[in-house]
Order: sequence, then structure tokens, then C-alpha cells
Amino acid sequence: MRPESEAELAEMIAGAQGPLRIIGGGTRDIGRPVAGTPLSAAALSGVTLYEPGALTLVAGAGTPLAEIDRTLAAQGQRLAFEPMDHRGLLGSSGAPTIGGVVAGNVSGPRRLQAGACRDSLLGVRFVDGAGRVVKNGGRVMKNVTGYDLVKLMAGSRGTLGVLSEVALKVQAIPETAACVLLYGLEDAAAVAAMSAALGSPYDISGAAHAPVGVDGHPVTMIRIEGLEASVLYRVGRLKALLAASGAEIHVEHAPEKLAAGWQWVRDVEMMQGRGADVWRFSVKPTDAPELVAGLSAGRGDLRVLYDWGGGLVWVASAPGDDLRPAGLAGHATLVRASEATRRAIPVFHPEPAPVAALSRGLRRRFDPRGILNPGLMA
Repeated sequence: MRPESEAELAEMIAGAQGPLRIIGGGTRDIGRPVAGTPLSAAALSGVTLYEPGALTLVAGAGTPLAEIDRTLAAQGQRLAFEPMDHRGLLGSSGAPTIGGVVAGNVSGPRRLQAGACRDSLLGVRFVDGAGRVVKNGGRVMKNVTGYDLVKLMAGSRGTLGVLSEVALKVQAIPETAACVLLYGLEDAAAVAAMSAALGSPYDISGAAHAPVGVDGHPVTMIRIEGLEASVLYRVGRLKALLAASGAEIHVEHAPEKLAAGWQWVRDVEMMQGRGADVWRFSVKPTDAPELVAGLSAGRGDLRVLYDWGGGLVWVASAPGDDLRPAGLAGHATLVRASEATRRAIPVFHPEPAPVAALSRGLRRRFDPRGILNPGLMA
């Protein structure tokens, strides 16, 4: 099923006789496997409004992310939240869509400065499980109109409704950028260095640490963006601040190397390729090194990448192993695994009973027949 318009999408959902498997570009197969008729929103494509002066863009949910990027770049602008491309990690093909990005609340390294995808989302149009067209939010940054369904839809992964259109605020591409690289730090020292940088007044837009970098040695990456004179000043101050870490410090300014390095972090390139399950942990940064040490105990070496200053930890482990520790003070998501493993192990972190009750109530309200990606987030 591939509707060509919002009205056709509503008609298809209203007339559905069984479960529907909602897909956009088909690049993010995350969650418990869904048995249902595929329904693709890919044809609901195209930028319908773009006002560079107002930093606002409206597009059909099926619009390829690459088209969004090209449109914005032509005016010196970008999506602030730096969405990840999952194709390399999941071994998928196709083209990521802006609707899929919103449905997954997909956010990259710049989240620690600019917020998540949901924080850039101004408005949505979607069709719920009864075939009703719903609109919420608007095209301006200050818009208060009843319930905030805009943020509710971000991360709902097609279980509450099928997005047909999204409105986003965008930002200007900075004049320049630099990356302060610290070599040789152990995990705890790296998290401490990133925390010191993020706690400084130097406006950090990325902070990541790889215990095993591309050259086989630990590397900590701290990004600064803005006007050239400001970047140079902040880099100098940051180097002085981090000198006490004892790390070997270098600074990278070359745009092509910066782009490649942060894409390596954003898309978790060190874990691409099959042969391991991939977990995504969201924790308090100071808890991250202890979490990794606990996961490594009895399992040997794990492939690990810290992002968001240590608040996001990617871990690649042996297939079929449930890495979610008891009493985890955070969230764990099984991002990549076989279908059998995703059926046997909860993909998303179990919700506390009151939150789970609210989630069930919302799904009953927006999808009374239970036909939209049923069981995906179970």
C-alpha cells in the first residue's frame, strides 16, 4: 500500500481489515517484528513551504532526508539535531525520510546542544488508526494550541498515527568549526574531560569518546562551532581547561576531516557490519564508565562508543545476549539484532507501570483497532 495523498492515506487506514506495518524509507527496522500489510508513506513527498528568513520548513513525511538537506544547504541552513543515518548500522537500503526521522525521534551528536528532533518539531499532520486526519502545532516557534501532540508523535514509531506532513525549525550553518582531540584517556577520565568542557561557557556542539578509535587508540572528540574568531578563542581556552587531563591534545580544523569524523560518531561506523547485536544506553554521563565496566565483566571486550558527553553509550555484543542490567538507572534499546532475538528480548526499555498504563491508553485512543505497527514497541 502506497498512498499518493493524505486523503488516500486516510481512506486506506479506515478501510484496513487487519494490521498494518508502517514504513517510510524502510531504513530503520527497529523494534519487535510486525506482521502486517506494509503501508509506505514514501509517496507523500516534497517540500511544501520553506521560509529561510523564518527558519521554518514544511515537508511531506515521505520527503527524502537528502532532499531536505540539499534544500537547506542551498540557503546556508541545516537541521539542528544532526539525524543519524541507520543504513550502515542496520544493513538496510533505501532512502531515509523526514517522517521516519520524526517517528523515531532520530537525533545525532548535536543533540546535547540543539536538543532532540522533537525539540525542532513545530507541527504535524497525521492519520490515526481510525482513519481520521489530525493536525497539531503550526509553523511558528511559539504555538500553543491544546494538547502537544507534536512531541507525542516524535518517537511514537507509527504506533499512534501515520505522519503525512511535518513542520520543523531549522538553523544557519556556522561559519566554521573545530574539534579538540584528546588522545589516550581511559573512559572515566574521558567522561570527566567531556563534562568539564560541557560545563564550561564555550558552547560545545559535540562530545564523544571512543576507547578504540580508528587508529586503535582511545580518542576523545570535542566540537566547537560558530564565527571564526569565536571558535579560535574558545578552542584556545578549552585546550587550557583540558590540559590537566594529561592527554595529548590536537586540534582539527579541516572541514572534510571534521565532517568525516562526526559522521563516524553519528552513524556509529565502528559497529557497522553484521555479527554482533548493538545496544543503545541512555544514562547519566558519570554512570557510563561503570555501566561499561559492568557489561564487560564476563563478556570479554565489547565495542563501545560514548556520545553526548557520555550520556549515550553504544555497545556491540555477542548475538542473543540481553545486556540490560537489573536496576539500570537509564534506558536501554536493542537497536540491531536478528528477528528471533528481537522477539525473545524486549527491544525497548520496560516502562514503569504508571507510564505503561498511560501508553496503553494513548494507543487505545489513537488506534482503537490496534492496527498500526501492533506490538512494535512491546
